Amino acid sequence: MARLPAGIRFIVFFSRDQWYGAFIFALTYLLYASFHLSRKPISIVKGELHKPCAAGDEAEPRLGDPSDITGLAALHQLQDNESDCGWAPFDKDNYQQLLGALDYSFLCAYAVGMYLSGIIGERLPIRYYLTFGMLASGAFTALFGLGYFYDIHSLGFYVVTQVINGLVQTTGWPSVVTCLSNWFGKGRRGLIMGVWNSHTSVGNILGSLIAGYWVSTCWGLSFVVPGAIMATMGMVCFLFLIEHPKDIHCTSTLSTHSKAYENGTNRFRLQKPASLSEKSRPLDPEMQCLLLPDGKTPIHQSHIVVLPGDSSSMAISFTGALRIPGVIEFSLCLLFAKLVSYTFLFWLPLYITSVDHLDAQRAGELSTLFDVGGLFGGILAGVISDRLEKQASTCGLMLLLAAPTLYVFSAVSSMGLEATVAMLLLSGALVSGPYALITTAVSADLGTHKSLKGNSHALSTVTAIIDGTGSIGAALGPLLAGLISPSGWSNVFYMLMFADACALLFLVRLIHKELSCPGPATGNQAPLKEH
Repeated sequence: MARLPAGIRFIVFFSRDQWYGAFIFALTYLLYASFHLSRKPISIVKGELHKPCAAGDEAEPRLGDPSDITGLAALHQLQDNESDCGWAPFDKDNYQQLLGALDYSFLCAYAVGMYLSGIIGERLPIRYYLTFGMLASGAFTALFGLGYFYDIHSLGFYVVTQVINGLVQTTGWPSVVTCLSNWFGKGRRGLIMGVWNSHTSVGNILGSLIAGYWVSTCWGLSFVVPGAIMATMGMVCFLFLIEHPKDIHCTSTLSTHSKAYENGTNRFRLQKPASLSEKSRPLDPEMQCLLLPDGKTPIHQSHIVVLPGDSSSMAISFTGALRIPGVIEFSLCLLFAKLVSYTFLFWLPLYITSVDHLDAQRAGELSTLFDVGGLFGGILAGVISDRLEKQASTCGLMLLLAAPTLYVFSAVSSMGLEATVAMLLLSGALVSGPYALITTAVSADLGTHKSLKGNSHALSTVTAIIDGTGSIGAALGPLLAGLISPSGWSNVFYMLMFADACALLFLVRLIHKELSCPGPATGNQAPLKEH
């Protein structure tokens, strides 16, 4: 018999369930990367919406002839508007406030909409809900760019587009986190989601490259193309997303208990061994998903008694989700952690320009090192939390180290480019590590907390509450930095250190509870009662 080719041996080495799990991992990764891809163009296009005129862009008005009304009008226009080469209404002197209005209209709508999105998403099929959100977001992203082709110069048009886009984009995060949590159990969730969370950086990079390709020639395409990609991925979501392993009779996330098993609506209890004749009967496909604790031996159908659930699996209420232990503490912690992270996101290039005296392009390239550090920080936080099984302590340790690191960053970044690079990587890891852990693994674990006793769907609601609260900090951070920065960059860093200390403060009770436990956590599913 011929030896199988190496590629085929690789394929058959993994089980059907593992291949499906890898597929869902990659699919949700690409889906949410497209969300960030569609958010990035606005930061790239800002320089085109308001830009100073280059020499020769506008003909100098000739004033020799008093009857030259056109020349006089042009002169008055240049006096009233120092930069008439931008895109109205962003070509005026108050362009900072107008461009800022675009940012804050999106962020505020995103923060408010996130609370509603989790509650709505908990009651709808994930695939349909996420598909709708991606199609709508793609449409409104492209609509912003259509303002270029239809020569629209109304501030209200662009602000309303950003507000609606911010609202529909809230469908993404609760949906993908819920879906991924259904497929991957708690054992290595920190590591898996730490790696998965890198979609943020990948989406930002791709969005920058795509938007930058057309920004100088036709900035409308910088929005239309990402919008089309977003809508296309929405159709891919509709065609291929599998919400839960049980939908295709897989075993990836079924919890194993000593005496009973659960599939969401019913319970299954082991009975005495079957006779030899009974063992020869074929298994029901759904029952094949039930495995013994070793994860290999299937339980025969005759060994199982189907028991009705305690109650119908209802979506949890907003107040019910807040009562889950740890939700409020982690939400407030994320508010301040995201405040620090988004302040770096919006203001880091300008800080590097003013301190290291680099041009805007090089400062923007250098600022991406903060995201690179954050990528490794998210993975590191996931690995540590998996090993220790103490998520609050992991976040607390990284936040504790982040405060002095921010102070050192502000002190040594003026010492040279090498010091700036090192501190960017370290600060990114320590600031973004807790942020990534809370928005992924922590949210997933709290959404399946043992206090729910399997009676409620809470993943989407809990994820939305935590990320929605964090989004408030994402909107406040850049705003506070803009107000404080005129008094000196050192004051901005003092504000960031204070926010970091506040984030740590909200975790103190949870850290104390974790450290006082005699051993690691035993899991997040409550044992089922015997009947």
